[in-house]
Amino acid sequence: MFHVVLFQPEIPPNTGNIIRLCANCGAKLHLIRPLGFEMSDKQLRRAGLDYHEFADVALHDSLAAFAEVVRPTRILACSTRGRQNYSEVTYGPDDALLFGPETRGLPDAVLDGLPADQLLRIPMQPGNRSLNLSNAVAIIAFEAWRQAGFAGCAGSV
Repeated sequence: MFHVVLFQPEIPPNTGNIIRLCANCGAKLHLIRPLGFEMSDKQLRRAGLDYHEFADVALHDSLAAFAEVVRPTRILACSTRGRQNYSEVTYGPDDALLFGPETRGLPDAVLDGLPADQLLRIPMQPGNRSLNLSNAVAIIAFEAWRQAGFAGCAGSV
């Protein structure tokens, strides 16, 4: 399956929701330090409910360390700067879906290091700044999973 990568996440309930999401769609979750919370944070555990045991979560000291260990086929970054509509991308099983911290998004240095066609956007109404992180991850992760035929799904789809 694909990888969900949170670059320096800040808000525990968002990460908890994403842990639950990854457990349910079979994606591996990677957290890039520094984190804005401790992994034992009560809000993180509450949002993730009892899904922590079903999720595959890895911690990395940097995005470069993640890339060196995991070696994803592509890194697809979600950003308001992206020009490629997320629904017009063909996702692959070893793609990494990269999301930035809630208060500032991905840094320019990360975005500038990726090809323009790997900078994804989620369409929104004019004048709106961004979506909640866990909602953005859900939108793109489920599109990637849909394209994979909902691989590993327990029920009929």
